[in-house]
Amino acid sequence: MASTFLKHLLFFLLAAFATSWLVQASDPDILTDFIAPQNSTTFDGNFFTFSGLRGIFDDPEPANFKVTKVSMAEFPALNGQSVSYAVLQYPAGGVNPPHTHPRSAELLFVVYGSLDVGFVDATNKLYTQTLQLGDIFVFPKGLVHYQYNADPKNPAIAISAFGSANAGTVSVPATVFTTGIDDTILAKSFKTDVATIQKIKAGLATKA
Repeated sequence: MASTFLKHLLFFLLAAFATSWLVQASDPDILTDFIAPQNSTTFDGNFFTFSGLRGIFDDPEPANFKVTKVSMAEFPALNGQSVSYAVLQYPAGGVNPPHTHPRSAELLFVVYGSLDVGFVDATNKLYTQTLQLGDIFVFPKGLVHYQYNADPKNPAIAISAFGSANAGTVSVPATVFTTGIDDTILAKSFKTDVATIQKIKAGLATKA
């Protein structure tokens, strides 16, 4: 789906982001060059290589929003390096629901299509933008934000860089409605009734 030029641009971006975000790290500093794999005294360049994104842009368009993470969990060599990535794929009309990253800001780069994005600051002010191919947008650390592909026919792809090897993701809908908070408390908080809250929970459970 992506052109050869686009693929080359993506790889250049990965290298550039890695360099820039290392100097803005929020993870604790380490006292060694890197953290070696446990119970291993011999390792080589394979430990520092992640190949999980090979062919990702050649795969069929996903039916739903898809995120492919490259964090410490997927790539152990990132431990202590204060950097990670994610490839975000949005089908036509796809949305990445409101969420936060508690341990890092997010730098999002649109590499295919366009995206409507936004975040809400601590004063409840909403900042929005429509991003085109090649645009970059920063979501400040810990603030609720979202992305939406408003194009009804074409997909979109973005790459996100984080200043943490484990930025964390807290989904607002899932956190509020699927973690066992009492329906009465939710109904009072949203100024509605319990029946409405239960319908929302049922809808989320159906889509899960």
